[in-house]
Amino acid sequence: MYVHEVQIRVRYGETDQMGYLYYGNYAEYFEVGRVEMIRSLGLTYKELEEVHGIWLPVVSLDMRFVRPAFYDELLTVRTTLRRLPDTHIVFHVEIFNEKMKLVNGGRVRLCFFDAKTKKVVQAPEILLAPLRGYFGGAERKPFWQFVV
Repeated sequence: MYVHEVQIRVRYGETDQMGYLYYGNYAEYFEVGRVEMIRSLGLTYKELEEVHGIWLPVVSLDMRFVRPAFYDELLTVRTTLRRLPDTHIVFHVEIFNEKMKLVNGGRVRLCFFDAKTKKVVQAPEILLAPLRGYFGGAERKPFWQFVV
C-alpha cells in the first residue's frame, strides 16, 4: 500500500454562499491528491503524457460527503493506492479538516491509455518500479496463474 498526503487551503472562490466548500470542487481536490502522489514517486502527469504517451482518463468517481469544509480551512488530502496498478489505477481518497475529522472520502479509477493507439494498456514500468517496494516487491499475477 502506498499513502501520500497533501494539504490544500479552501479559497474564497471555491465556496458557496454559506461559506462551505462547493461540492463540485471535491473532484478537483481528488485530482490534486493523485497528481501530487504521482509526483512523490518521481514522475509527473506531464511526463507520462508527453514523454511516455500515456493518458490517464477517469473511468469512475465515487465520493461521499461526511461533513462540510469551510472557507480558509486547511484540509489534508490523503491518497492511497491499495493495489499495484495493472491496466487501471484506483486512488482511494480521504479529505480531513484541521481537526483530522473526515470531511469527504471516495475513490477514483483511471485507465492507462496509449495516446497513439487509443487503446487501454498496462501501467508503464516507470510508474510500477517505484511502487513495487510498497507492495511487497511482487508484481500482481493474473488470476489464471493461480489456477491449479
